[in-house]
Amino acid sequence: MTTIDDAFLTAYDAVLAARWPASTESAEIRTPYGTTHVNSVGPADAPPVVLLHGGGTTSTVWSDTARSLGTAYRVHAVDTVGEAGRSVAGERAIRTLGDQMAWLDAVLDAVLDGSGASTVSLCGHSYGAWSALHYAAHAPGRVRALVLVDPTNCFAGFSRRYLLRALPMLLRPTVRRRRAFLEWETRHADLDETWLRLYDRAAAFPAARPLTGPRPGPEALRALRPPVLLLLAERSRAHDIGRVAASAAALLPRVETAVLPGATHHSLPLAAPAEMDARIEEFLAAYGRDD
Repeated sequence: MTTIDDAFLTAYDAVLAARWPASTESAEIRTPYGTTHVNSVGPADAPPVVLLHGGGTTSTVWSDTARSLGTAYRVHAVDTVGEAGRSVAGERAIRTLGDQMAWLDAVLDAVLDGSGASTVSLCGHSYGAWSALHYAAHAPGRVRALVLVDPTNCFAGFSRRYLLRALPMLLRPTVRRRRAFLEWETRHADLDETWLRLYDRAAAFPAARPLTGPRPGPEALRALRPPVLLLLAERSRAHDIGRVAASAAALLPRVETAVLPGATHHSLPLAAPAEMDARIEEFLAAYGRDD
């Protein structure tokens, strides 16, 4: 079991206070893999939307998206177990893709319980998109619509240059190394200072390594039932977005693709262009409701 340091929690709460609606509610979901923290916004009886963050961040990066969607949907931003955040990993670690899917099963069970809904719209960024895509293949009957924001290791591999740049940070994640990598990938984007303080605190977070694994297989992708919105960062250094778009178009039965102007992989979703949330709202209006 992990212990979260007070300075990290203070920084986390500062981001919630500065960037999230005052009406934000927080809850802890017990799963076989530990306790999962969820920040929720929106009417309790509205269609549920679940947001999964990328590696090395927390659910707080979804502040603008939660605020945008929270008028018409019940939005649940999840802190991934094993990553920086308020979730606390248990003694049973997530070691396999099956474990990851079982963890998400438990999270969605809690989200759907008492909501009156039997399905969710699932939205993920980066590593969170990888998890979301695998989950849609694992439990297609539970996912009404799928939004993938600059998804990594889903339709194309990482850029070799990106991996080489990330290696020092991955081997020893100091504040200096994490900041240098973030500034390189985002091309020194003007990111929120309150969130950056939390990002720095996450360097010392006592997290287990998140599960990584293969891309979903071609057969699983061709059989994917939910409609997919694929949003790509125009200036992403994580991968070749042209290859990502072409592969997704060739494999997914129902996909809409858009490129987010000026965006980089790690500036999303915190500093996304307004077009991102507008695209998500439009897509969910078509596919994320029962009516």
